[in-house]
Amino acid sequence: MADSLNILQNEIAACRLCPRLRDYTAEVARVKRRAWLAREYWGKPVPSFGDPAARVLILGLAPGAHGSNRTGRMFTGDRSGDILYRVLYGTGFASQPASTSRDDGLELRGAYITAACHCAPPGNKPLPAEIRNCRPYLERELELLPALKVVVALGRIAFDDYLDVLKARAAIASRAPFQFGHDRQFHIAQGQPVLVSSYHPSQQNTSTGKLTEKMLADVFRRARILAER
Repeated sequence: MADSLNILQNEIAACRLCPRLRDYTAEVARVKRRAWLAREYWGKPVPSFGDPAARVLILGLAPGAHGSNRTGRMFTGDRSGDILYRVLYGTGFASQPASTSRDDGLELRGAYITAACHCAPPGNKPLPAEIRNCRPYLERELELLPALKVVVALGRIAFDDYLDVLKARAAIASRAPFQFGHDRQFHIAQGQPVLVSSYHPSQQNTSTGKLTEKMLADVFRRARILAER
């Protein structure tokens, strides 16, 4: 499975299905942010990463323009990742509490991180068609991670995207009964991972107090308990 996951991630990095996003990520990588002028940006779709034997899949929204789009690794190089990796380390899912580059030695333990959209979108808002273009990658990841017992959806868009996958697979009849909220869990059907919803650790949510580190830690403590059943 690890080889198949690596092949898939190489496909993601080479994807050109969304010209608007490829143009945007390349332009951000060319212009850069002043603090990172001396650094080379990744500037293309950001692959998923993690443990091939993961029992927990973490589904985010999309790479940040000067975070993952710079570093080439999910939730790495921006404030969203700062809080997420501290929590993952504290709950036993990461080998270290900080993620600064794709070569910093961090490993995920029992977890795998992906996103509804693999390219950084303008204004952090991918178009519905762009999310649909990325959905087959998520569907393939679900097939290639056979040990999964929990999906943690970070934010409403990721939550809805996963429900759309379940609906397409006839695992659910409708999204209507599933109401997004923080630290909620949903049992789908026999053989399907439990879905846990969480507010996204965006700077907007954490700076306003809508999401605290303790609140996010509660989500991953719940995921840990569910994954070990």
